[in-house]
Amino acid sequence: MKRLWLIPIGFVTLLVPAAVLAGGEGGFDGVVRSIESRYHVRATRIPFMGLASLIARKATHGGVAGMHVAEFESFSEPVDGDELNRMVEEKLGSGWERIIRETSRKPGSPATGPGRWGGKGNEQTLVFIHPEGDRMGMFVVDLNGNEMDVVQVSVDPKHLDDDIGHYQHHHRDGDKDGDDSN
Repeated sequence: MKRLWLIPIGFVTLLVPAAVLAGGEGGFDGVVRSIESRYHVRATRIPFMGLASLIARKATHGGVAGMHVAEFESFSEPVDGDELNRMVEEKLGSGWERIIRETSRKPGSPATGPGRWGGKGNEQTLVFIHPEGDRMGMFVVDLNGNEMDVVQVSVDPKHLDDDIGHYQHHHRDGDKDGDDSN
């Protein structure tokens, strides 16, 4: 009789994790699973992504870290850009801000009709950012035809700014040695 109080505690202990696993998953895994469920496709996870992320972190001197990548091939269902955007926003949660949303269709395709552009298309790109202290989280969903890539990465803006400076565009007016002074 003294141990009957263990029954409700055991019951709660079993129910709480089950409720969390049933629908509370968010972030990268939540987005990937939602896409799999909604569009009836399976993601291919990149093998050894943890090792690749570690190598990227070392190679960029901490500029890039925490990479997660999932690829969807043979993505055949039409994608409503509004629905995809809502799904990603919901699963990422608060703190993430969408900075890019691009939806395009190839004019004249059977799904779009001649010259029509709108919310459904065979090319969708969503880019979200999230502050992470001195770092910035980036989340990208890119659908191109029948392939979709989902990528999450943490970047150090200071290191990226240094690296981008190495790739400046130099205007050349036909001068072979790159000297602009004429």
